[in-house]
Amino acid sequence: MVRRIIQIDEEKCNGCGLCAKACHEEAIKMENGKAKLLRDDYCDGLGDCLPACPAGAITFVEREAVAYDEEAVRRNKRKKTNEKDGTLPCGCPGSHSGQIVREPSSGAACQAPAVHSMLRQWPVQIKLAPVNAPYFDGADLLIAADCTAYAYGNFHQEFIRDRVTLIGCPKLDDADYSEKLAEIIRENDVRSLTIARMEVPCCGGIEHAAASALKESGKFIPWHVVVISTDGHILER
Repeated sequence: MVRRIIQIDEEKCNGCGLCAKACHEEAIKMENGKAKLLRDDYCDGLGDCLPACPAGAITFVEREAVAYDEEAVRRNKRKKTNEKDGTLPCGCPGSHSGQIVREPSSGAACQAPAVHSMLRQWPVQIKLAPVNAPYFDGADLLIAADCTAYAYGNFHQEFIRDRVTLIGCPKLDDADYSEKLAEIIRENDVRSLTIARMEVPCCGGIEHAAASALKESGKFIPWHVVVISTDGHILER
């Protein structure tokens, strides 16, 4: 099939590696000081790597290429995660139980002022949200995996504040969010998109749904992904 895909000019590439960091699909690797596209089916054609390249070495081309393969990307990410942490390639890391040890709160901390909600609209579940609503116009949209607000203590202040928030769980919800999210982005004047997800591989579904929705909407708006660890730290911003 002929489709849009990135092309890397090795002569212009300065080996900075920013494109590899910007690629959410991890389709780009650094080899001998140059950026290379690992496989055609890892590239979704969204081009997050383009604005990251300071040398202008990356462009879009229309050429014969195999279709983007979401499952192949997930397998590659899962393999890298397993190699990194030494876990076995079986079972879902998101369902592994574990205890998080915290320092006990002091009495003074217990007297701290209450934290107020920064939520700006209702409902927040992607499945329940309307496609058209006044609060979407001119909005900075946050699409978050529902565990993120529980894992990261300052989530309201850092992420929900001044944004319209939609949440979901790609593992537990029997739905494909991409079609509805594409409608919301297409039908409203959404200014930017922030995707908040957990580090576990199954949470990549909400990232892919949001990225696919943006592509299907036909709009080009700023977007970025934030990855939160299960013990409440920001791993990638």
